[in-house]
Order: sequence, then C-alpha cells, then structure tokens
Amino acid sequence: MRLTLSISLLAAVPLSSALTVPKLTLPNIVPDVLNTMRGLAKNLPASAFPTFSTITLEEAKKGKDLWDKPVLNETFLDEEISSVRLGGASAVSAASAACSANPPVRIEWKSYPTADRVAFIASIKCLMGKPASGKFAPAKNRYEDLVRLHQRSMPDVHGSAVFIIWHRYYLWTFEQVLRKECGFNRAMPWWDEAKDAGNYPASDMFSDDRYFGHAAVNADGSPICIKSGAFSGLTCNIGPGNSNTPHCLARAYSKSLTSQSNQNFVETCHARTSYADMASCQEYGPHAYGHNGIGGVMSDVSASPSDPLFWMHHSFVDHSYRSWQNRNIPVRTTTINGADKNGRSLNLNYVIGMGDIRPSVTLGQIINTLGGTQIGSETFCYRYNY
Repeated sequence: MRLTLSISLLAAVPLSSALTVPKLTLPNIVPDVLNTMRGLAKNLPASAFPTFSTITLEEAKKGKDLWDKPVLNETFLDEEISSVRLGGASAVSAASAACSANPPVRIEWKSYPTADRVAFIASIKCLMGKPASGKFAPAKNRYEDLVRLHQRSMPDVHGSAVFIIWHRYYLWTFEQVLRKECGFNRAMPWWDEAKDAGNYPASDMFSDDRYFGHAAVNADGSPICIKSGAFSGLTCNIGPGNSNTPHCLARAYSKSLTSQSNQNFVETCHARTSYADMASCQEYGPHAYGHNGIGGVMSDVSASPSDPLFWMHHSFVDHSYRSWQNRNIPVRTTTINGADKNGRSLNLNYVIGMGDIRPSVTLGQIINTLGGTQIGSETFCYRYNY
C-alpha cells in the first residue's frame, strides 16, 4: 500500500489568505496493515497458539499424568533383538567404550564461550538462509524443514511415552544438520533452565542482542513481535497449530509459568522409577511450563521449533532425561517401557524416524547417549558437562 498526494492537486488550490491547503489526514490503519506496509508478518493473538497441557507440582508429587495408557506393559530388556539390530553385543560394547573414552560434551550456556555462542547463532541463521528441501512443504527454508517435521509428527510424539526419547533424537538431528550443512564445529550448548526459573530475562541468552532476543510481552499480556537479538523481525511460515499462516516470531513471557521449571519440579519427576512415568511428568511439568512461559510461538504445541529457543529448552529436557538415567545405570540405558499413541509397547527394537533428514533408528540405538551407535556417517555420542 502506498499513500501519495498529487502535485497537480496542490497546484489547483489558490494561494490566498482566505484559503488554506487542507490538512492531510492519514487513515486509521490497523497494526497488521502497518506491519504489511513495513514488510513485517502478522502478530497473532495468544489464542492463535494451541498451548501445552500442564499438571501442578502437587499433582506430580501424587503421581498424576495426562497420558492415555492403553497398554500397561512390563519393562523390556530386549537385549537379543537389539544386539542383532546394532551389529552384535560385542560391537555395541566396543562402540560404547570408544564413545565413553572421549565423548563430545554439551556445555551449559553460562559456561559456553562467547565465540562459540556467536558461531552457534550464526549456524542457525545459516540454515534459515538455505533453500527448503521441497519435502516439507510449505517450509520456506531449510530451518523450516525441521519445524514442519515437528508439526506433522506432533500427534504421534506428544502425549505418550515416545515423547522424551523422540525429542532426544530430534535435537541430535538438528545438531547434525548444523554441522553438516552449515559447518558448525563447536561444542553444542545446553541450558540449565531450572537455574533461571521465574527469571529468564536475567539470562544474557535473552538480553544480549547477539543471541535470542528478549523474553518480551505486551502490557496486556499478549504476544509481542521480537525486535531484538539475532532473530529480530523473523517471519514464521509454519503454524500456528496445524495451519500455516505467516506470522512474526513473538513471545509473551510469564514469570509465574516459568517459575515452574524449577529444580524441585525436576527432582519430583526424577523420583519416578519407570521411564514412562518420568517422561509423563517431564512432558506436563517443567517441559510444558517452559514452553508456555516463554509464550507466543514457543507455546505452540505443533510449531514451537519456529522459535530457535526451542532447541535450548529441549536441551534442558534431554539433560533431565540423561540425569534420570544416570541414577540407575545400566538399567535405565538398556530398558524402556510404556506405549505409543496407538497402544504399541515401546522396546529397544521400536523404530522412530526423522522424515529422511536423518536415518530411522531403533530406540536401542539412542537410549544411551554414550552408546556410540553409528547412524549413517555420524556417531551417536555425547554427554553433558554436568
């Protein structure tokens, strides 16, 4: 839209003391139209984003979860089948030993060097600048291929025991794409979110203009387009929900919600002894509150990876899963239980996929971050710095 005032019209107005040129009055343009004029995407209301379901800390302590559990199965120790799939028990043991001897280490953000931070952000922007593969329409760039993958997988990977381990592989897939397609060659960062619970804006992850932009909110509590940080003015083409309407990267920060991603809640989830019970507590506890508390795009169950903060948040979730496993090794790195949304029991031979961005894998291949499994040309191997 362009507003013009004809020069010939001005010339037709007599210049006399009795007449004055009428004052030009701009029409009352609604904010979305102004955004369009400026080349910015729509700022959608909070109601546009389908948010994550939650349970309270007290409910978690009483064992509540929100999963439908069509199968109450025993814990699986499917060593024979999994060893065949992984190339034999001796091969698995050797790979794990090699991985454990010198694993890549994910570094918590507060200790993550500035140069590595800048390189990490630059590699995400690199993905956003690459063309989409064409396999994940309507993704507009390579980064949005990953967002669309999550959007279309959401019904199968939320609300069941697949949740936390599928997202482990999804996060690792993101890392490998950064490395292979954008040359990222530093340690991966992770975020100890519990240390910032209820006070996310204090972290320079949000406040430094080189990084993720502010944990913002409008005065009335509605989402606000992010105009700071490396992703200022970003247009999200995937979402909200199952729709695909271009909208701005927006947040609606809530101190009360993010305060629930605290260590007490994490420990409550860790106190659960079965994988399925722990994963349920995580999904509807700290995980859900982190998403909803950042708000806006991050609160969109289907398309939340449109906000690059997604990866930092899910590094916190995966770290929590790994910490739970570390409390009972080797049992928790060799067994799994629960069921998927279709009632199929999980075991080490259960297969999950990444839409061909990375090869499909069995849960046995990724249940142990120090397993050293060969996946394509890459080795599944990492640990956290604490």
